[in-house]
Amino acid sequence: MEFSAQQIADMLGGTVDGNPDTTVSNLSKIEEGKAGTLSFLANSQYQKYIYETEASIVIVANSFRAEAPIKASLVRVEEPYTAFAKLLEAYNSFQHQKTGIHTRAIVSETATIGEEVYIGAGVVIGDGASIGKNTKIYANAVIGDNCNIGDNCLIFSAVNIYANSQIGNKVSLHSGAVIGADGFGFAPKGSGYDKVAQIGNVIIEDEVEVGANTTIDRATLGSTIIRKGVKLDNLIQIAHNVEIGENTVIASQSGVAGSSKIGKNCMIGGQVGISGHLKIGDGVKIAAQSGISNNIADNSIVQGSPAFKVSDYQKSYVYFRKLPSIIRDLEKKLKN
Repeated sequence: MEFSAQQIADMLGGTVDGNPDTTVSNLSKIEEGKAGTLSFLANSQYQKYIYETEASIVIVANSFRAEAPIKASLVRVEEPYTAFAKLLEAYNSFQHQKTGIHTRAIVSETATIGEEVYIGAGVVIGDGASIGKNTKIYANAVIGDNCNIGDNCLIFSAVNIYANSQIGNKVSLHSGAVIGADGFGFAPKGSGYDKVAQIGNVIIEDEVEVGANTTIDRATLGSTIIRKGVKLDNLIQIAHNVEIGENTVIASQSGVAGSSKIGKNCMIGGQVGISGHLKIGDGVKIAAQSGISNNIADNSIVQGSPAFKVSDYQKSYVYFRKLPSIIRDLEKKLKN
């Protein structure tokens, strides 16, 4: 699909400096621009490329003043990065305009399917499931019995959503995500273990994004809850009965053990491990590779394993790195 410079300017509330009829059909970095692509200039470090780029249209700030001839048509806006992000979102939505049910999909006769839905090849939708309008479900995804999926969701290939899971609106589940598998519940019995039935479910609220191969376990009783606006990276494990507060973000390879509660607006780095039955307050920041074994108060910043106050950790680490020289100095003093 092609767009002219004028159409892009109208979409962004900008103005055209150059040929308003210049068209583009793809996007590019400014340093890798090719004819027929759209790029942007937001960082002054890349300004030299605007005089070299082959991109047909470049989004620039209203304040930009050219110091040499430019081949591209310019679209001038107040804030180029924000404008380009808006275009990326629009471009992404164009890629998900498919509708209809593939002939090789299996949809239960008791399922409810909304308007403008796409269901790809190999998809299985179980009894009593409900799919909201404009939701797209790609190849080989499995939606279990009695699942409710809201409007405008993206369920990518090979996602598995177990029975009774509840998914809100504008949720994205990337390939390989598993929602609602059994929690890790076993009771010791002699030299072995008895499995504890996991009969709860998973609730994912609106505008959540779950990365590829991330797993969210169903509750033993009640619900594992992912609140509105949460963003989970790839390869994360969320255990049974965990609750994650609104707009919290968690980076890759982190794990949260059973029944821990994480507050809203937290930022958790990669490879963080959080023990079970803990309470992490609102606005907490946890540095990568930290191990959390105690409750954390609101707005704390922690690091280390076990984690403690980040300023104390950094001071301690300075001494840790100097430890060999400190020991040598002590040995010299003792000899004297």
